[in-house]
Amino acid sequence: MPQEQYPHRSTMHASEGPQVYKVGIYGWRKRCLYFFVLLLMILILVNLAMTIWILKVMNFTIDGMGNLRITEKGLKLEGDSEFLKPLYAKEIRSRPGNPLYFQSARNVTVNILNEKTKVLTRLVTGPQAVEAHSQKFEVKTLSGKLLFSADDNEVVVGAERLRVLGAEGTVFPKSIETPNVRADPFKELR
Repeated sequence: MPQEQYPHRSTMHASEGPQVYKVGIYGWRKRCLYFFVLLLMILILVNLAMTIWILKVMNFTIDGMGNLRITEKGLKLEGDSEFLKPLYAKEIRSRPGNPLYFQSARNVTVNILNEKTKVLTRLVTGPQAVEAHSQKFEVKTLSGKLLFSADDNEVVVGAERLRVLGAEGTVFPKSIETPNVRADPFKELR
């Protein structure tokens, strides 16, 4: 059958080989792609270095972070610490043999709350005064003996001896009852 009968067939010359189409990215697009991959790798390395630096500076370990350690009994904080918001804790203790310091630019307030978060007792130590807001205030010795007690009804002084050191002494607007009144040794009783 002659070739003229198949017009749909393309005519190929014997000298031409099969055409090859290039697949992929070439030229300036390829260079931009390599640049972005290199930039991404640099950013990953910088990010990894910054993460390691932050972990080192903040002293992150398996036990905790910085001066804060996680123990079986709770959190253990070593060294000076600053709290910007209220601190809620069941118990705050210093290490044995070391004092516990509270330092504030304004005041230190300790609140005792009930289950409904209503304040039952408040101790405020400020720059001008120490205030205790409660139903009863007591001062006791280490052995538990009452030295001073105050509530709405009465003030009790439980010490063996009460000394008034003011220059003018003390003034009682009504009567006073005592088993003994005496002056300092070698001084007059007036």
